[in-house]
Amino acid sequence: MAGHESAKMQEQMVDRLCEALCTLESPQEARALLADLCTVRETAEFAQRLEVAVMLRKGASYIEVSKATGASSTTVSRVSKCLNSGAGGYAVVLDRLGTNED
Repeated sequence: MAGHESAKMQEQMVDRLCEALCTLESPQEARALLADLCTVRETAEFAQRLEVAVMLRKGASYIEVSKATGASSTTVSRVSKCLNSGAGGYAVVLDRLGTNED
């Protein structure tokens, strides 16, 4: 039972984080929250993954993406998998940022 309650609490915390992200109104607010929540390295890794997604969507090869972003082949592959069959988060964000295929 304790494991179930712990999982439920974890799910509630993730829901609250998602709600918090939805309240942000500017890149400056997002940067401030990231600075409070994440280490500089974690934020840089998130930014790198997003750039990998942008480049993959524009048709760049894994090698081109890895060279340009410094991302490992594992990271490039993981992002590609998410783009092709993930939850759709990258697609939503990339569409809204206007980073569709050229």
